[in-house]
Amino acid sequence: MGSLIFSGISYSQAASLPDNVLIKPVQVAPHTYFVQGRPEMGSSANQNFISNAGFVVTSGGVVLVDALGSPILAQKLISEIKKITNQKIVAVIVSHYHADHVYGLQEFKKIGAKIYAQGEGRNYLSSETAKQRLIASRVDFAPWVNEETKLIPADVWIDQKSKLNIGGVEFLINRVGPAHAPEDLMVYVPSEKVLFAGDLVFRGRIPFVGNADSKGWLLALDEIEKLNPSVVIPGHGAYSAKPTEDITFTRAYLKYLRESMSAAALNMDPFEDAYQHTDWSEYEGMPLFRAANRMNAYNVYLSIQAE
Repeated sequence: MGSLIFSGISYSQAASLPDNVLIKPVQVAPHTYFVQGRPEMGSSANQNFISNAGFVVTSGGVVLVDALGSPILAQKLISEIKKITNQKIVAVIVSHYHADHVYGLQEFKKIGAKIYAQGEGRNYLSSETAKQRLIASRVDFAPWVNEETKLIPADVWIDQKSKLNIGGVEFLINRVGPAHAPEDLMVYVPSEKVLFAGDLVFRGRIPFVGNADSKGWLLALDEIEKLNPSVVIPGHGAYSAKPTEDITFTRAYLKYLRESMSAAALNMDPFEDAYQHTDWSEYEGMPLFRAANRMNAYNVYLSIQAE
């Protein structure tokens, strides 16, 4: 990758920095591919490559879901898509406006892709949280996220649902938030029987709950199940060829968090006591348990009080 120049990085900087972050699209349906982010936390070493992105090749252009976590990753993905098809990238659908899914958006905007996202994303983009997160990311992921990295609004803001037809392929876009995020969208491609689920379905690793609406998230899983997709491409981790199993896992984890924290939250008992007295043995061997589980439980504890 040393021959490429990335946004805000000089030849000398790029040449002096190790770059072993490879992006390799995997075909999961006749016209659908995805790239899988790494399981660890984001860092400069992995260029914030911790989330997935997927795309569908149609006769009218390529439709992408999510834009990866830094401009350099987006440029690499553009290069990989060019190896697969001569079709231009015409649309990018944002599953939600978390940093690891959107810091690459500017690169797709530059090449003329139209960006679609749920309307609640406008609130995030104008928030102090988004501003401070980008400031921190310019340090944490430097030089790959830097002063040239911008937050990009959608060209088309979707309310509850929308339908795109590109190259004869239908893309059904539905709002399923507030769930993992207020602006969650899922994208179903009936002809491929593929669902792009964003961060609503997790496989083989602890979900990141953050400030999620866990009650809304459980309802979103019901909506995903009704579609009965053959393949689910999640926002993180391996794609799912057995979606029912992974939906069941995600649902069971969220329910367990709620059941474990509910009594303490409602009784205003200390969180630490509730957490220490909960049996986490079913989950503690999974990736990101140490990094995410305690925070997940605490956020669910707070959200139940807010409910």
